[in-house]
Amino acid sequence: MTQARDYLVVDELTKHFGGLAAVEKLSFSLDRGQILGLIGPNGAGKTTVFNLITGFLPATSGRVTFRGESLMGKKPHHIVNQGLARTFQLVKPFPELSLFDNIRVACYGPRFMSQGLDEQAARHRILEVAEQVGLPKDLDQPASALGHGDLRLLDIARALMVQPELLLLDEPLSGLSSIETQAIVELISALNQEGITLLIIEHKLRELMKVADRIVAIDFGEKLAAGTPQEVVNHPAVVEAYLGTKDSYASA
Repeated sequence: MTQARDYLVVDELTKHFGGLAAVEKLSFSLDRGQILGLIGPNGAGKTTVFNLITGFLPATSGRVTFRGESLMGKKPHHIVNQGLARTFQLVKPFPELSLFDNIRVACYGPRFMSQGLDEQAARHRILEVAEQVGLPKDLDQPASALGHGDLRLLDIARALMVQPELLLLDEPLSGLSSIETQAIVELISALNQEGITLLIIEHKLRELMKVADRIVAIDFGEKLAAGTPQEVVNHPAVVEAYLGTKDSYASA
């Protein structure tokens, strides 16, 4: 797949809450077709960066562009319509709705509706996405019946319904067993091979290093390092601020 450089550009992005700088002049870029990891300690500002990119928070200053178009000042649904989708650190399904209907909610967004699919085609797409991510075959069961790992899959399925070009995953491996973790790592690789560009927040660095082309490390909202996974985890500032020791990424 031919890559387009600077597919997503974050340029001196800043977010202040009163006197607190949650993100401070953060800059990085993501090329089309890549997987970019975003790492840092708890409270480093990673989810705030996602919220700024996807329109859930307004930036204090700086800019974000996607395919050369500014995302600044746009509402989340407008950004989704441009081809970005995201998952959330805390998965919040509609607990009493079936898995099928939880995924179906995404059908009412403008990006999906613009495809002009009829009811039968929409149903086929839901079943296709559910199988793609590995959800249980019984889609009539309520979301409240799912374990944590399957809830993560449900969140990814809803994001995939809009057929995103860029997918942002917020700690997709958090709280998962080793088997569940491996399944999502394989899913991430498969999605990327299908042409989806990914930006991933993740604390499980060993797994992230398996799939990421590049990693950006931040702390206190500022960039510490950027480069290949090996370059970043061995960077002195990252070792001191996040990893503790050079070898601790293996168990992080």
